[in-house]
Amino acid sequence: MLLKRSVVVFILIIGSVLMFQPSWLVNRLFAHSPDVLYSVQTQEPIIALTIDDGPDASTTPRILDILREHEARATFFLLSDHIPGNEDLVQRIMDEGHEIGNHLTDDQPSIRLSVDEFEDRLLHAQDILSQFGEIHWFRPGSGWYNQSMLSILSQHGYRLALGSIHPFDSHIPSSWFASNYILWRAQPGAIIVLHDIGSRGHRTVDTLDKVLPALIARDFRIVTLTDLSEQAQSED
Repeated sequence: MLLKRSVVVFILIIGSVLMFQPSWLVNRLFAHSPDVLYSVQTQEPIIALTIDDGPDASTTPRILDILREHEARATFFLLSDHIPGNEDLVQRIMDEGHEIGNHLTDDQPSIRLSVDEFEDRLLHAQDILSQFGEIHWFRPGSGWYNQSMLSILSQHGYRLALGSIHPFDSHIPSSWFASNYILWRAQPGAIIVLHDIGSRGHRTVDTLDKVLPALIARDFRIVTLTDLSEQAQSED
């Protein structure tokens, strides 16, 4: 009981800090690395949804069902090691109007890789992912990157995308927190980051079940990164 209370207190403390994270921080990060997409400036009520680490035969279909129910679109950053045996699921992602991005081969911090190993894994994942369609977006494992990674990505036609609404669902096991955090931070041009696979995927199902109807009620459209980026370009 004491441990459970401690966990709840920890979540509330962290949540309070994160809930009021200032918008200027994302703007400062974008100004420092304009080649990295955190969000876009737009007056249109659109938000990009991104989901990392799939596919998962148990949870990804449920995520896709919820997206279809609400006519929402997403960018799925897939790990190529998870694709064997799930090819039909990846094809379903594409057939239902979503897009896929490169999240390398397995779930580990990309920044810890040597330059050569990073490029090898990028291209290995690309060979597998490109069987399903064109791949333009990359997201590093754990979200950290450096200039060498950006240079390699540019050489291979990728743009690195992070996000502006990260409810820390990989660290805080609470769909309630993730849902409220997303709804608190939602604004035009934002990019949401959620996760698939196992318990994280089940929480994402619950989170989307709460968040999507609420966002749509505010007249938001939920789109892919490419749709968001093209909308911003059309307003320039």
